[in-house]
Amino acid sequence: MTVKFGTDGWRAVISEEFTFANLRLVAQAIADLACAENPTDPSVVIGFDTRFLSDRYAAEVACVMAANDIQTLLARADTPTPAISYAVVNRMATAGVMITASHNPPRYNGVKLKASYGGSASVEQHRLVERYLLENEASGREPRLMPIEEAIQSGRVVKFDPAWAYYEHLGTLIDLDIIHEGELRIIHDAMYGAGRRTISEMLMRSRTDVLNLRDEMNPGFGGIHPEPIAKHLTLLASAMQNSNRHAGLATDGDADRIGAMDARGQFVDPHRIFGLILRYLLEKRGLRGRVVRTVSTTRMVDRIAAEFGLPVVETPVGFNHISDLMIGDNVVMGGEESGGMSIHGHIPEGDGVLMGLLLLEVMAEAHKPLHVLVDELLDAYGPAQYARTDLKLSRPVVKVELTHKLVETAPETISGVAIEEVRTSDGIKYYLADGSWLLIRPSGTEPVLRVYAEAPSDERVRALLEFGEAIAAAER
Repeated sequence: MTVKFGTDGWRAVISEEFTFANLRLVAQAIADLACAENPTDPSVVIGFDTRFLSDRYAAEVACVMAANDIQTLLARADTPTPAISYAVVNRMATAGVMITASHNPPRYNGVKLKASYGGSASVEQHRLVERYLLENEASGREPRLMPIEEAIQSGRVVKFDPAWAYYEHLGTLIDLDIIHEGELRIIHDAMYGAGRRTISEMLMRSRTDVLNLRDEMNPGFGGIHPEPIAKHLTLLASAMQNSNRHAGLATDGDADRIGAMDARGQFVDPHRIFGLILRYLLEKRGLRGRVVRTVSTTRMVDRIAAEFGLPVVETPVGFNHISDLMIGDNVVMGGEESGGMSIHGHIPEGDGVLMGLLLLEVMAEAHKPLHVLVDELLDAYGPAQYARTDLKLSRPVVKVELTHKLVETAPETISGVAIEEVRTSDGIKYYLADGSWLLIRPSGTEPVLRVYAEAPSDERVRALLEFGEAIAAAER
């Protein structure tokens, strides 16, 4: 079996590559890793999202862990990924396994592997799992398996509810009194994902009126992609426009990402959420330290950090790169353009629930509507318009080769604006004299060229994207 782990685990189409048989093989390799990292007393926390068969897949992983004499904590119900990651730390487990395909379409499922520090497993740990898979296959070694009833009766598998310890921890990171006094009326669109009712449960004793949207169990996600971006949030936008609500929050399939809507039904993207929360943490809470963002995230973050004399670290795309820095450094906040963000004092894991609550705290403390806060942010640190497009290629391209080619042929200007700097940490990124930037990244798994741009105006964004699209046309 050939399984390739990405930046946060393994994902595949259900009943094609993601089968019970293949999952057992992956689970055995993860069990081998857990036993290698903790030979005397290995333990694993297992959770799952709302996808088709996710609960059954999680139980199957637990059966493999039990057969390998690994103490296993299995979530009783669907749970957000950050809640499982926090449980790994809280229960001092060796590792965590989350059955989810996150924001991917309903036909996918997957496995996220979490390390003992509560964040995505390292590249080295993922490579070890792949190595154990190959070694087991070469030797003909079958996965060990114990019936779930026997595993539970023996005490090797214990079902538990990770929610309340997670909620208690979140309560130390937000000011519920400020949110309470704000008396906000909000909508939480869970997009049928594992974040359902988390916001309302956290705020159940406050004077916050929470309307839960798409919070029922629907393993097919109603046919949508559970990704909190504008094109998948038309229902939330309509609900905001037809109700007297201050804000709408949207979490993805496993609730590690966040998106938002203002009272007028306009999408507030993760770039602006990042900027609003970062400024709040620095101004109101007085936090200091490094700020970490991925290469595809807004430079408003840089301007906010500069105002407080703080350094900004730019990483390749993928929250695992942010996680690495949060583990060993004083990081105030880290985030990426896809909506994964975390703050100092939390696990090194993207958390849409926490970010949604912090956004409410920002609004309540300021006594201002979300659209006003966004306008003020743009007035102070913008203007900054952003767009991304994914362009299909006729064949996969080698990232290193394309990047080298683009560096060699880099123009002096793009649509009349001088290029000041070119970086190649992840694809190629052009920094321009007007504060705009263009990022071109080939996908590592499919023949797609991703083009990202940020500029002072929509017209400039369009011009930058057209430059990227021309490069894609040349590669077809």
